[in-house]
Amino acid sequence: MKTAAEIMDADVPSVTPDDEARTAIDLLSKTDKGAVPVVDADRRVVGIVSESDLILADEESDLHLPHYLEIMGGVVFIGSMKGFEKRLEKAFATKVSELMSADPIVVHTYESADRVAKKIAAHHHNHLPVVDEDGRLAGMVTRADALAAIVDGE
Repeated sequence: MKTAAEIMDADVPSVTPDDEARTAIDLLSKTDKGAVPVVDADRRVVGIVSESDLILADEESDLHLPHYLEIMGGVVFIGSMKGFEKRLEKAFATKVSELMSADPIVVHTYESADRVAKKIAAHHHNHLPVVDEDGRLAGMVTRADALAAIVDGE
């Protein structure tokens, strides 16, 4: 059975948390991976920016304020403001750190293709960063990469 190192794409662009959000968006538009890993100064994976981070669902796209009541001259919000605040931050993100999903699920170079496929399925991701023993970015593996290796039986 092949390992993640054997099925991954090692030539993967990355961004840092301090990069402009626009940089990550531009990279996503130029890559077919659907995600860009976010690395620190030591190339350790600290986040990921995926196409889903850029898409506000239709019901979120106009960023309605949460429902509220006016009581005795004051406004009382019904429900959580937390989700609204998160959507608002992403909509106006200027840095990768505001856009990325932190602490992403990763696979290690030594993990088998079937283990990679199980992680991808369990976490409902189409792509995962591959890291070496020190947590440094080694590449990216996709659902298709893992499935192809399993089908080939290698």
